[in-house]
Amino acid sequence: MNEFPLPSRRLRLGFVGGGQGALIGEVHANGARLSNRWDIVAGALSSNPERAKASGKAWLLADDRIYLDYREMARTEAARKDGIEAVSIVTPNHLHAPIAKAFMEVGIDVISDKPLTTTLDEALSLAKVHSEAGVVFGVTYAYTAHVMVRQAREMVRQGDLGHIRQIHVEYFQDWAMEITDQGDNAPWRLDTAQNGPSFTVGDIGTHAEHLARFVSGLQIEALRADFYVTGKPKVLEDTAFMQLRFEGGVPGTLMVSQTMAGSQCGLRLRICGSKATLEWNQEQPEFLNLRSVGAPEKIISRGYGSGMSPATERLLRMPRGHPEALTDAWANLYLEFAVAIQARREGAVLADGLLAYPTIADGVDGVRFVEASIESNRTGAWVSCALKNVN
Repeated sequence: MNEFPLPSRRLRLGFVGGGQGALIGEVHANGARLSNRWDIVAGALSSNPERAKASGKAWLLADDRIYLDYREMARTEAARKDGIEAVSIVTPNHLHAPIAKAFMEVGIDVISDKPLTTTLDEALSLAKVHSEAGVVFGVTYAYTAHVMVRQAREMVRQGDLGHIRQIHVEYFQDWAMEITDQGDNAPWRLDTAQNGPSFTVGDIGTHAEHLARFVSGLQIEALRADFYVTGKPKVLEDTAFMQLRFEGGVPGTLMVSQTMAGSQCGLRLRICGSKATLEWNQEQPEFLNLRSVGAPEKIISRGYGSGMSPATERLLRMPRGHPEALTDAWANLYLEFAVAIQARREGAVLADGLLAYPTIADGVDGVRFVEASIESNRTGAWVSCALKNVN
């Protein structure tokens, strides 16, 4: 089994966004800390100067590395001998591209929240900048760093399910049932200028489509989508149902809603093959359900040995019976980012297949998926998800 190369030291990480009151910033930061591969040393943590300063102090950043502007941060950190080697971008969606561009242009590796950008043209433009800069660019589809998602992926690759016949993915929440875009207190996710042209599909739908592609190994060729508002009135959708067509004509479905009463984080994937169906549920992430034709259901639990693939075991943190959770998935993600960035900076060559972190190409695919679903909802037609080659 190929193990991750040992670190020569912790890498230096900066943040843009994610200050006080921003849940996802703490999630990123805790994942980086738990990976034991990063020191968080700089940040422009808020567009509000007072909040930026207070957040930086709470994160124990040195005063001269608490920035009020990401452009100043990029210039200053690139010039320092002890400057950051990567930046995590955890801002509203419309800022992902300009921030990533500013840091890539000074040679700093990038870790960006999803969706990558608010438009496909912007995503493709960013991919071109990335290709020219030659830096590592990771996108934080964190669910694919769960150990049992990696195990599912390996089982599909090994042929345990036979030929893939169907793929079904769903992601249900209820937190948006009562929110609306009316009034002064509307959240930024319902503001098209900050969030982009889709609410729920751009937010959790991109997680669902990436999970399905990641585990199955199949790209989505086309889709047919219907958008709905089933919570309080709002301009953007809070629910969407889709038919999918994957490579090889494999049919599938994708259902997402942030107004499904009683649902918290109901991300579920089912991949059906000619020999068996495999199911993973994010709210019970330590288990896979394998249902083979003519055999009793088999439940595979996370842990060393006994059915776990070697490619999966290198991400394990605890033996069976000692639960791991989403925090560990975030740590695995930041571990793989760190391995890739260390290798780039040291000129090292990594073994094929060692890393499976989401790249900028995955981010571009996600934006194309969003735009295709918007077009399909508007026209009622099947829409292609095909893209020209993106490096």
